[in-house]
Amino acid sequence: MTTKTARRAFNAHQVQQSGKRQVLELLGDNRQVYTILRRVSASGMTRAISLKVIKDGGLLDITYAVAQALGEKCTQVDGYNVIKVQGVGMDMGFHLVYNLSSVLYPEKERAGYELNQRWI
Repeated sequence: MTTKTARRAFNAHQVQQSGKRQVLELLGDNRQVYTILRRVSASGMTRAISLKVIKDGGLLDITYAVAQALGEKCTQVDGYNVIKVQGVGMDMGFHLVYNLSSVLYPEKERAGYELNQRWI
């Protein structure tokens, strides 16, 4: 591995760790993550999804921090932060939250089920 490639991998790892810390801080004791479907592509193969939590009585957008924690890209669709997910045949909101939970709680036996997902 070249020095440039190693540096890029190290930086990506640092961003992921930072995203994980930020999501854990935003979640606190809360285990409910809300998902909002912002757009479905014309082919139906791609969905743009935002993620929120309730904090201090209001909805807080955690999409950017989740994207960092998962090593995904966060983009803008209609002025909203979204993560684009490809695929069909399953609940992609559940898929995102399950993967997030697995990343946040790797020491747990059923890590993917530590967080709950609900559509808004």
